[in-house]
Amino acid sequence: MYIIMKKISLFCLFVLCTLTISAQKLSISVLGDSYSTFEGYVTPSTNEMWYYEESGNRTDVNDVQQTWWWQVASQGGYKLCVNNSYSGSTIGYRGYDGNDYSDRSFLTRMDQLGDPDILLIFGATNDSWAGEPVGEYKYDGWTKADFYTFRPAMAYLLHHVKNRYPNVAVYFILNSELREEINESCKTICAHYQVPCIELHDIDKVNGHPSIKGMKAISQQVLSAIK
Repeated sequence: MYIIMKKISLFCLFVLCTLTISAQKLSISVLGDSYSTFEGYVTPSTNEMWYYEESGNRTDVNDVQQTWWWQVASQGGYKLCVNNSYSGSTIGYRGYDGNDYSDRSFLTRMDQLGDPDILLIFGATNDSWAGEPVGEYKYDGWTKADFYTFRPAMAYLLHHVKNRYPNVAVYFILNSELREEINESCKTICAHYQVPCIELHDIDKVNGHPSIKGMKAISQQVLSAIK
């Protein structure tokens, strides 16, 4: 009888441990631009949005469950830690019409991502669209002036997050249809820091932004890479 009870106790302990482990979902944080925004789901709430429940004629996306990151979290079994995305933001400090975008830059927001297990950085789109100069590859000794060009800013971003978030899996998501020099720069710098670069393809867009179909394609390609 004692042996039977002992076996039952061990079995119950095994089941409890299994359930506890399975219940501990990995968390993801997102550092992004307009592609990753949705009203009411971005921290801080003062960040500029692109996607709303009533999005008008911008795209057909009007539900948070249609966003790429929500689908990644839901279908991948993850929980969302922080989504710090800002519409129109650049990785470097130079934005549209040569304006100073340091207040919304990825570099300015990269310390505000919580304590994730996985960090998804989805940027460089506005750097490409705004015509930001690419500059030279630079992997140390950065100055503030360097960050007004893309390559030094991109390098510093990956250098910093790799140190700021130790033991966190960092991925960079590269949009489709960007300037070739931006594509080349992202892939080269990601390789230098051993950060996987997820190169998106065949993303359906409306007004330059993912539609419902495009969001689904992004989520599938990201999930395929991080699983």
